[in-house]
Amino acid sequence: MTKPNERKLTIARAMAEAVAQEMRIDPTVFVMGEDIGALGGVYGNTRGLLDEFGTERVRDTPISETAFIGAAVGAAQDGMRPVVELMFVDFFGVCFDAIYNLMAKNIYFSGGSFRVPMVLMTSTGGGYSDAGQHSQCVYGTFAHLPGMKVVAPSNAYDAKGLMTAALRDDSPVVYMYHKGLQGMGWLGTEPGATVHVPEESYALEIGKAKIARAGSDVTIVSLGIGVHHALKAAARLAEQGVSAEVVDLVSLVPLDRETIRASVAKTGRLIVVDEDYMSYGVSGEIIASVTEHDISVLKAAPKRVAFPDVPIPFARVMEQFCLPDPDKIVAAWEQMTAA
Repeated sequence: MTKPNERKLTIARAMAEAVAQEMRIDPTVFVMGEDIGALGGVYGNTRGLLDEFGTERVRDTPISETAFIGAAVGAAQDGMRPVVELMFVDFFGVCFDAIYNLMAKNIYFSGGSFRVPMVLMTSTGGGYSDAGQHSQCVYGTFAHLPGMKVVAPSNAYDAKGLMTAALRDDSPVVYMYHKGLQGMGWLGTEPGATVHVPEESYALEIGKAKIARAGSDVTIVSLGIGVHHALKAAARLAEQGVSAEVVDLVSLVPLDRETIRASVAKTGRLIVVDEDYMSYGVSGEIIASVTEHDISVLKAAPKRVAFPDVPIPFARVMEQFCLPDPDKIVAAWEQMTAA
């Protein structure tokens, strides 16, 4: 139920509002990508922008990710602040040279002479049987490569604040939003992602995690839709008398290791939830951040709930078998305490 003076937005609407507010005050901000004009973006992230700002500042592009992301890098270095949408993060292989060898490295290559103030926003996540070409998260792939900030909101309030901060940043920011949180009915949206969003402009600090639920027995760390799985698992654990603390990473680069370490120091146990692949990813980095700092705080070996190292299946029953969910988080707790 919406309370008086409460203004609930979906993540998609919150993103579009943040972009519009920055476009009104900064003429160097413009948007381009596939179907971001008249359609308003496949996920609604740019809805209403074309009507207000016109085709000069909201540009539908041909289906050539290398071309329009490369063009955005040049525009950013020439004083503009482009927002570019890569419709599915899975398409990064097509344009990775433009992303990593240009967007991410050109500040370093130029010795700081050039800024690259651009936002690359891209969809992540599965759960709706669209197979391995349209369902990955690959958070770890982008977080692993230096030169880019990487954010992943779990709710509309954070989505707006992160987008505003990203648009004002002088470094490239990869803005990774999960399809299942966007508010698009045909995808099936997590209700907890639609929250109160102030109408006025505001920015969140990139690199600061949040405590989504306080607890004392186990720390569950996640991002994006995984935060909602963690909160549901925490509610179920509470029925068993277990107090779970949920940490929402919000940002992968910079990574707020201090908040994670402080939480685990309090609880003594750690479960990491990640829809990205299990190996060589975010989950391992979180665990290393704790164990390398002070392994003595742990009462049990950490657990990971992540996607197995297989291409994402098309068949719904197989995909659901692989995806993280609250049941798997509760099972991880039971395995941890049974040891």
